[in-house]
Amino acid sequence: MKSNMKKISVILALTGLVCFSCEDFLDEVPKNQLSAEQNFTLPAHAYNAVNSLYRNGAPQLFDGGVYFGAEAIIGNYMSGFFDNEYKGQEVHVQHAQQLTLNGNNLNGFLGGIWDDLYRGISRANNAIKYIPTTPDLTDAERNKLLAEAKFFRAYAYFYLVRMFGEVPVVTEPYESPTDLYAARNSIKEVYNLIEEDLKFAVNEGGLAETSMANNGSRITKGAAATLLADVYLTMSGYPLREDRYADAAAMAESVINSGAYSLTQHDRAGGNVVLENSAYNKLRKGDASANEYVLYHEYAVGISDNAYPQWSYPVSMAQHVAYALTNGAYQPVRAFLLGYDSAKDLRAQEKQYFHTTLTLGDGKVVTFEPSPYMWHDDNAIFETASSGKDVVMYSYSDVLLIAAEAKARSQGVSAVTADYLAQVRGRAYWKEDMAQIRNGLASLSTEAFVEEVWKERYRELVFEFSLWFDMIRTRKYPETSASKPGEITFVELVGHANNWNKVFEEKHLLFPIPEAERQRNPSLGAQNPGY
Repeated sequence: MKSNMKKISVILALTGLVCFSCEDFLDEVPKNQLSAEQNFTLPAHAYNAVNSLYRNGAPQLFDGGVYFGAEAIIGNYMSGFFDNEYKGQEVHVQHAQQLTLNGNNLNGFLGGIWDDLYRGISRANNAIKYIPTTPDLTDAERNKLLAEAKFFRAYAYFYLVRMFGEVPVVTEPYESPTDLYAARNSIKEVYNLIEEDLKFAVNEGGLAETSMANNGSRITKGAAATLLADVYLTMSGYPLREDRYADAAAMAESVINSGAYSLTQHDRAGGNVVLENSAYNKLRKGDASANEYVLYHEYAVGISDNAYPQWSYPVSMAQHVAYALTNGAYQPVRAFLLGYDSAKDLRAQEKQYFHTTLTLGDGKVVTFEPSPYMWHDDNAIFETASSGKDVVMYSYSDVLLIAAEAKARSQGVSAVTADYLAQVRGRAYWKEDMAQIRNGLASLSTEAFVEEVWKERYRELVFEFSLWFDMIRTRKYPETSASKPGEITFVELVGHANNWNKVFEEKHLLFPIPEAERQRNPSLGAQNPGY
């Protein structure tokens, strides 16, 4: 009896404890996340916050699946010069090519881009606010981390303003349910923040003055200066049309003069280029060239696999490769390829920039539509179906071409500007004399020279997805000709038909705001004009 009573007493006592501690028990502390108050109490917290930016925000646009391609490709689909074999399923491709897009039919795809970019901005804002008060960081560490965070915030806003025009400028982390409905800022205000962030990164961040590949794949001063050079070049064009060409030239030349970068060169034997070891094949086979890739998206097998090799072959070739599925997600249409001189330009040769054949084990050669050979990865394609090769976002070629255009616009054509352009063209025109290329370019008028730069941007930067942005900042359409391969004529963009015979209108110079965003945030106001 005493024993039973003892048990009952224990149960009652325990019950009383449960009842009296019920409130505390329900006050659960999340174990899978840290609040701002809990976080940023150790240097590791600050590093982790910045490290997340390498995989969120603008870098996410360069990720992708086998079907829809990378989000960053949408502009080049819009140009009409590129196709995707799965466009029947991936309707964003069709709507971009056919110029039938609006805020509803591309709500999901454009909404994904909007979300990715603002997620990156939110994380950057959090880092920028709390890194200055994180204990035990040295001043040098604090400045570098702030510079990286501001770089990625600027990069995200640069995509937003070019794609959507006026967008909300948010510089504080969301820490309460107040002030959720941010209004759109002017294009100039967006660029003001981008410039401010990047000037800090370049001038005050103490970033390493070496290549990204020689800096543990972290942002360098050269990467920040390159992005700022591109920003200034873009501000000089439409829609702002500010004359920032001198600033663009200064930023690009600071990268050139740093000595940290150079163009990869061809291997030669007996004076002839060894095509298998051309500069382009070296870049294809290498992993983030230490000297040529200024900014790249890092991949690693088993951690974050690179999907691009699956886009290097059309659907019909899946039976011959290790991947279960391939997709020509970025196939150049014939009109685009006509921009290359097939006799003079090495980039136009088989198995350089593009390829159309595969030799099987029995010696049989199968052919297919031109596809990106620059993304072909021997090991992934034929053995592992998994690639860890990095993907370029800004190359040294881009730096040279920005410098050539901006310096010519601000100071006129000179031997220096001609040399910048000749370095890129001379590598491609592998059978021509470099001195003759330089002399021919140096003799051009400013307008003619700038158009030569545009042509080289068209041909050289095809895998950096910059064509559409060049088209909207210049308001020019690059017209090619079947009767004159290699020649490009620049005509007015608005009013011109693309390769799907759809006419560009003024409204197409911006993408529509995703309708779900406008419904969630009434402060965004009216849709972009024309949609």
